[in-house]
Amino acid sequence: MNPIKVIVSWSSGKDSTLTLIKLLNDPAYEVVGLYTTYLEDEVPFQATPIEVVKQQARLTGLPLVTIALSEVFPANDVYQSLVVEGLKTSGLEVEAVAFGDMFCNGIADYRRSYIEPAGWQCVFPLLGRDSNELAQEIIDCGIKTLVTTVDTSQLDGCYCGKWYTAEFIAGLPDGVDPCGEEGEFHTLVVKAPCFTGELAICKTECERQERFHYQRYQLL
Repeated sequence: MNPIKVIVSWSSGKDSTLTLIKLLNDPAYEVVGLYTTYLEDEVPFQATPIEVVKQQARLTGLPLVTIALSEVFPANDVYQSLVVEGLKTSGLEVEAVAFGDMFCNGIADYRRSYIEPAGWQCVFPLLGRDSNELAQEIIDCGIKTLVTTVDTSQLDGCYCGKWYTAEFIAGLPDGVDPCGEEGEFHTLVVKAPCFTGELAICKTECERQERFHYQRYQLL
């Protein structure tokens, strides 16, 4: 059988990167591209500038589909229609859509509710895996990633701007998911086995808003 043509939901962080690596190494799939949603000039939550996401895509050698949002939290039907329309008009042949979700908390059913009616499969390479095991796999496989966003209602802002290492994970308070899967933190990947080079950045200021802290940086 021919491999299934899959596009990966790309957040710019470690979870979507590990998802991409697993699919590239799986002969059952052919990765045809990445897609990301953004507001103004950033990916929400990650606060990754869209130009940085484009540079990551260039390092993977895959086409990037960018889908503009009208607000951070559009209504579900609006968000779903934007994603489906964006993928249908991308010019890519898509048979499946892959996500980096880890927890079995209803998110998979939500994704399927709008992806499958569009005629595509949903793929979840990380779903149901233990967070500690996945965190170790992320480090062991050579994904280099920076913690760029911290939700200070769940984690002290001092963790913002740190590199995601074994030491970082060991130093997390009890109750904080080692992958940040409860939204405690978000990341930016600068180097990975699926990249042809490294994303060169220089950290600048840490932007401290009331709830969220953001590590800002510049491309070199």
